[in-house]
Amino acid sequence: MDNDNTIDFKDLWKKQTVSQPDMKDLLARLSKFKKTALRCLWFTNITLLATSAFIAFIWIYYQPQFISTKIGIVLTIFAMVVYMFVYNKLLNDYRNIDSTQTNQEYIQKLILIKKKQQFLQTKMMTFYFLFLTIGICLYMYEYASRMSVLAASLTYGITLFWMLFNWFYLRPRQIKKQQDKINSLIEKFEEVNRQLEL
Repeated sequence: MDNDNTIDFKDLWKKQTVSQPDMKDLLARLSKFKKTALRCLWFTNITLLATSAFIAFIWIYYQPQFISTKIGIVLTIFAMVVYMFVYNKLLNDYRNIDSTQTNQEYIQKLILIKKKQQFLQTKMMTFYFLFLTIGICLYMYEYASRMSVLAASLTYGITLFWMLFNWFYLRPRQIKKQQDKINSLIEKFEEVNRQLEL
């Protein structure tokens, strides 16, 4: 066999042009992710604080008579405060994402955020919904006891339906959306790392 016809595939592979990932685009996506996450965090804080203040106002203004109503109010506010406390632990992680980090640091930071989000979306969300549901049901008991059986059943039925709809439909969609965003960013940074190692 003629040696002039041998092809050096390794040399050809190294010479091929590889499209380098657009780091500016990737950093812009990361910046958008950070801004969206921070905006969502602040919106959640404001909403939960306003709701807690409104519930406290109802307690002070209307002076409920049943102990179940007071326990329901306390449980509902407790659920919101605990959820807010844990959720706010992500604030520093979001803030610490900046444009001076290496790709590996971005990946590590995003994986850390992903783990904290998963804890928030599973254990904390379960705690939140459980305490919120119990709190609302206890709170409503005083007012439902003054209604007819049909009206009380409808009130509880609609409330519980809304909670179940949130738990089984809205929550999984929101979780999937958040996971898709962060997984996409992690994959892009890992792809950049692999290309830079070649």
